[in-house]
Amino acid sequence: MLDLQPHADGVLLNVKAQAGARRNALRGVHDGALRVAVTQVAEKGKANQAIIGLLADTLGVPRSAIEIVSGETTARKKLLIRGMPLEALRRSLQPYVDNGPG
Repeated sequence: MLDLQPHADGVLLNVKAQAGARRNALRGVHDGALRVAVTQVAEKGKANQAIIGLLADTLGVPRSAIEIVSGETTARKKLLIRGMPLEALRRSLQPYVDNGPG
């Protein structure tokens, strides 16, 4: 089950990042974290920016509404999603949670 946590400024989302993948995709949930694969390499923040871009496009929010609050240099990250209520975020991510690779 996807672990979403309410925050004063939005919702905290745990992410398990995979840099250097064949394609950008949301790939289900592992240990409560959304698995996010991006083609960019984990170098100079390129993969982090790709993760933010993929999530922003998927959720229909501006890139500026997503911030990495912890884990900038690791695969396990915590992201703050602003401007989207927790249940709306859960509904938006549900197809990727249920079906795995998307």
